[in-house]
Amino acid sequence: MVYVFLADGFEIIEALAPVDMLTRAGIDVKTVGVTGELVASSCGVSVKADMSINDFDFYDVQAIVLPGGLPGTINLENNPIVQKAIDNAVNTNTPICAICAAPSILGHKGILKGVNAICFPGYEDDLEGAFISNEYVVNDSNIITAKGAGVSIEFGLEIVKMLKGAELADEIRRKIQSR
Repeated sequence: MVYVFLADGFEIIEALAPVDMLTRAGIDVKTVGVTGELVASSCGVSVKADMSINDFDFYDVQAIVLPGGLPGTINLENNPIVQKAIDNAVNTNTPICAICAAPSILGHKGILKGVNAICFPGYEDDLEGAFISNEYVVNDSNIITAKGAGVSIEFGLEIVKMLKGAELADEIRRKIQSR
């Protein structure tokens, strides 16, 4: 199962575009409401999460996804269960996917040391120890990072590629007429 963590102030497209791409790939995905069952996006649209953070279990995690947005990124970083999920992913070599401001959470934890990564412009100093890439989406050392909302579909397709292969990701890209 891929878990997409939603906290009040999340960037809606950075969360739901990857959910869409993963679903098209036949990958089981659930959204996790960090700040409640109904989570308000940064643009004011509320999304009903599939499950509460209190029901999150660590046993079947295929990957975790951290959307950006403000104050969503701060709310994710301040949640102890999200922090534990990140630590568990690191310890079990489970993919961690973060977009926009959310890679800063990984940088603050020291997870990006020696890793190629990208983030929303202005957050580069928060990617402590990372090699800042010029790419829009970067996959290095089981960590996928992406620049921002404009590359949310590519971010989702990169997660598909990591979990199910390039052929399926390319097939989905053709079907949705991306690039």
